[in-house]
Amino acid sequence: MLDQFDKIQEACGVISARWPHAPAAGIILGSGLGGATAAITNAVTIPYEEIPHFARSTAHGHAGQLVCGLLEGAPVVVLEGRMHAYEGYPLAQITFPVRVIRQLGAKLLIVTNACGGMNPQYRTGDIMVIDDHINLLNDNPLIGINDERLGPRFPDMSAPYTPALIEMALEVARRENFPAHRGVYVAVTGPNLETRAEYRFLRGIGADVVGMSTVPEVIVAVHAGLDVLGLSVITDMCLPDALEVATVENILAVARSAEPKLRAIIAAAVRRLA
Repeated sequence: MLDQFDKIQEACGVISARWPHAPAAGIILGSGLGGATAAITNAVTIPYEEIPHFARSTAHGHAGQLVCGLLEGAPVVVLEGRMHAYEGYPLAQITFPVRVIRQLGAKLLIVTNACGGMNPQYRTGDIMVIDDHINLLNDNPLIGINDERLGPRFPDMSAPYTPALIEMALEVARRENFPAHRGVYVAVTGPNLETRAEYRFLRGIGADVVGMSTVPEVIVAVHAGLDVLGLSVITDMCLPDALEVATVENILAVARSAEPKLRAIIAAAVRRLA
């Protein structure tokens, strides 16, 4: 971790030369959710390849670019696409953009994802506001010598997702009249989807949804002192006794259809900062 500090400064220097503002928030958009950038004005787009030490996103539905601009009157930086462990990247590289967002000045990280629903009370297209998570990635982005300039050696994870933001998101859903749940996200490596026995196991240990991202970024966000709001779009149901074949095309289509719900919650969170 000790080599990250200088790399963060270098990446921030390139971004600041193109967009000389301090963001109030950073937003990470998951699979099929890139259209949520449509509401950003005065946008400056920077491909990841042009930012030092950023990895290239190879996942379906991830554009792989940083979008900087104004949302609800507040300056934001948006990661339109993320990296995953199944792409072969180490977690320190996957979470490097979170470090950059924090160094640029952000106080809030909003992280979104497409996921599989295991709670039988959920439905495809619903939003789950993440209350807590389980890390089954067999790795942690904080492993290694700690750099105190980036965060403490032993960050507390008793409330990784900011309680006031959870309540705010649920209130937006009630006001806008769309389903939103509060639950637990479990991260697995992928890239294959799970077997019926694995879904039973994951549900049995307390998870409501399952995905292949988010947790490493949130761990680093907490380490860096950011407030966090986590939003999951349930793109397919993973009920082991009624399991249907899931396709990438259907998952992305459901994610895109849920974008207006995400936009409403993200806009409300950013308005608090503005």
